[in-house]
Amino acid sequence: QVQFLESGGGLVQPGGSLRLSCVVSGWTLDYYVIGWFRQAPGKEREGVSIISSPDRTTYYSDSVKGRFTISLDNVKTSLYLDMHSLKPEDTARYYCGAKFGTVVDPEPSYYDYWGQGTQVTVSS
Repeated sequence: QVQFLESGGGLVQPGGSLRLSCVVSGWTLDYYVIGWFRQAPGKEREGVSIISSPDRTTYYSDSVKGRFTISLDNVKTSLYLDMHSLKPEDTARYYCGAKFGTVVDPEPSYYDYWGQGTQVTVSS
C-alpha cells in the first residue's frame, strides 16, 4: 500500500522560508512523476512543482518560479520543496501527489496517489 507522509508546513512571515518533505512508502516502481500541489480555501488544487523520477525533468508554476526548488531522493523515495521569499498568496494546504509514467503534467486530475497535506500559512 502506497503511503505519503508530508511535513514541514507551518506559519511563516512574508519573505521567510520553509522546507516541505514527503516520504513515500510502499512505492516500488522506478518510473514515476511526483510533485507538490496546493489548494487554498475556495480555490481548485493546482500544480506547484513536479519532477520526473527517471530523468529529473521539472515543472514550476509561474507563480513560484525562481523562489521554490523541488528535489527528489530516489534512494529514500523522499520529495522536498524548498520555498523562499514566501508571500501571503502562497498560503495553502500543500499536497504530495504521484502517478506512474514519465510525463510531467501540472494537472492534478492525472495523479492517482495523494498524501494528506501540510498547511503553509504566510502571514505577519
